[in-house]
Amino acid sequence: QVQLVESGGGLVQAGGSLRLSCAASDQTFSKYIMGWFRQAPGKEREFVSTITRNSDHTYHADSVKGRFTISRDNAKNTLYLQMNGLNPEDTGVYYCAAARRLTTRGSEYAYWGQGTQVTVSS
Repeated sequence: QVQLVESGGGLVQAGGSLRLSCAASDQTFSKYIMGWFRQAPGKEREFVSTITRNSDHTYHADSVKGRFTISRDNAKNTLYLQMNGLNPEDTGVYYCAAARRLTTRGSEYAYWGQGTQVTVSS
């Protein structure tokens, strides 16, 4: 069972950038499809981005396409989310998660981090 810990969240002004990190507990990290999800206050959790095991494919939600970039470093057991051009609608708790198959459905991700808060002020 892989354990995931997110970091890098914070308060940023609209138009700013943040880089989220997700550290995995062991080298099984490379065996998983990894994803980022977010949940805004009063809203359901939504898919943000996902990346395949060897980084050959990435997928982003339309709402973040062109602004967010997902990446991973299997040697460091770490997943990243570079977020540029942030706007207040990006505010929420961001979670990283691990899955055994490529999917945008949160229900199919087996392991989750505790989340990191991102707040974008206008």
